[in-house]
Amino acid sequence: MRRREFITLIGGAGVTWPLRARAQKRRMPVIGFLHPGSDGASAHIISAFRLGLAETGYVEGRDVEIEFRWAQNINARLPELAADLVRLKVAVIATPASTTAAIAAKAATTTIPIVFSGGGDPVRVGLVASLNRPGGNATGVSGMNVELGAKRLELVRELLPAAERFVLLVNPNANLAVNESGVSDLRAAASALGRQIEVLSAGTPGEIDTAFATLAQTRPDVLLVYPDTMFINHGAQLAALAARYAIPAIYPFREDVEAGGLMSYGASITDNVRLVGVLAGRILKGEKPDQLPVMQPTKFELVINLRTAKALGLTVPPTLLSRADQLIE
Repeated sequence: MRRREFITLIGGAGVTWPLRARAQKRRMPVIGFLHPGSDGASAHIISAFRLGLAETGYVEGRDVEIEFRWAQNINARLPELAADLVRLKVAVIATPASTTAAIAAKAATTTIPIVFSGGGDPVRVGLVASLNRPGGNATGVSGMNVELGAKRLELVRELLPAAERFVLLVNPNANLAVNESGVSDLRAAASALGRQIEVLSAGTPGEIDTAFATLAQTRPDVLLVYPDTMFINHGAQLAALAARYAIPAIYPFREDVEAGGLMSYGASITDNVRLVGVLAGRILKGEKPDQLPVMQPTKFELVINLRTAKALGLTVPPTLLSRADQLIE
């Protein structure tokens, strides 16, 4: 082989190898991860999702890439972020722990598979046709945290049998259909117990401060916190304000109680998000979302913060103590 031909061959190979490597990298499937919160407050969500993917053989950076899109607690950004993932032609869009994000993704595409988890009824809000036969391009995990509102009321009555005035804190920036259905169900459950629920709104950290200033004036017996990602991300703020104004509060998620809240009851967020990762992996392997039934949680957690109860001057009944999955002392 002549020297010039050899140099030409080497030069050509130097161009071909990177191109081939880039082509191989492009062939790696990409998952779009859409979330209303922020990455800084969602490390446990990301870890649980990666764990579920790994259970199906997918490791980020080795077998799959993940494009993260965070709305930074501004739900109005979700449609724009969903549209961006559609433009990237991702293989799957995952919307862990957010029905609102799932609805935005569903509005953005009818072809890209969507895997969701959230607290609202996915049939009622239009994500799937039924739990057993989802139809369309979406499936996921129904967290049932909205539907568990009646159970939280029962727990409140057990902890505070003399409580009369209940206030429900909601995020007005969340999906209207999710809010309306959940609030309606909770009011019906309260009515069955001979109680009424007042609704108070807070869609930003500043509005949370304002809401608690109102509570300091009206002095309700109990605060119920509605299932919402924004309230998880600001659990420490909620707990600190509830402590400052001595207001007993019950939450849907253990994360809020670990941040200092009084009591929570609901499905495990991290376990539900892990299942989202499992379903996303199954879809990458070729299964179709319309043939994958919506999963329902089997793990529900009652968590009580005894330090907070003591600070509020509350004695937790032995019946609650014995049923608690975790007691924070």
